[in-house]
Amino acid sequence: MSNIFNFDTISDYNQFNNQETKHPLVSVIDFSKANKRTGSTMNFGLYCIFLKDVKCGDLKYGRHYYDYQEGTLVFVSPGQVLDVENKTDLYQPMGHGLVFHPDLIRGTSLAKALSEYNFFKYQTNEALHLSAKERQLVLETFSKIDGELKESIDKHSKKLITSNIELLLNYCDRFYDRQFITRETVNKSIIERLEDLLNTYLSSEKPYSMGLPSVGFCADELHLSANYFGDLIKKETGKTAQEYIQDKLIEVAKDKVFDSNKSISEVAYDLGFKYPQHFIRLFRNKVGLTPNEYRRTV
Repeated sequence: MSNIFNFDTISDYNQFNNQETKHPLVSVIDFSKANKRTGSTMNFGLYCIFLKDVKCGDLKYGRHYYDYQEGTLVFVSPGQVLDVENKTDLYQPMGHGLVFHPDLIRGTSLAKALSEYNFFKYQTNEALHLSAKERQLVLETFSKIDGELKESIDKHSKKLITSNIELLLNYCDRFYDRQFITRETVNKSIIERLEDLLNTYLSSEKPYSMGLPSVGFCADELHLSANYFGDLIKKETGKTAQEYIQDKLIEVAKDKVFDSNKSISEVAYDLGFKYPQHFIRLFRNKVGLTPNEYRRTV
């Protein structure tokens, strides 16, 4: 059974990794200074950005795994639990990290913008794979923040540190856009799997008993986080994941509406709608006609 650690303060995490605490709310970590260790379960009350330089074990978040490779960037937000599994022997962690407490950004522009960085809600198996140039930029930003931490804390410290963190996150946003493009073949495969998933689901009895296919359901079936799934669909199709699913529903609904042996209410229930009026409203919004009006066009 792995060790369990709770990291709610910067000093706790610094102590775990043999780092000096230069600021109570933020730290730049050099993992090569940490002692060798075995696998463990880590509960975080901090925001973390980890740049791993070597393969270091199977990382588990929830039910999903990610096998760290060199040059990957992983984001962790407060409340997440990470498990490093299959590491019963001692190993030396390597790489760098930036960790900061939520209190650091309170009242700053970063606090308002943080919810826009969806990658903090991605699963670890959706890590950012950096090019050599991107990796160097991340390390340079870490170095700038660390340089500021070596200065005496004054009234400018918080603004300078948080602005550098925000700059880094903006670059990471760009890097993820690049990754969505360069992983186009993988993304197309996910779209194809989504189509198969929706076709199978909507042609079964599941909608009647389980309801409409949700974004969360589709993401889970495809082993993706809802945020990564939503961002991927948006990048590939220009539609939100919800819009994509609704369009698929209407596509199937058009065929079902022409079955004169079923009432519009029965069609709605077959598709997973709890209330027929919700189906009628969505159909009219998407098609420009009510289901009955569409049925009469034949």
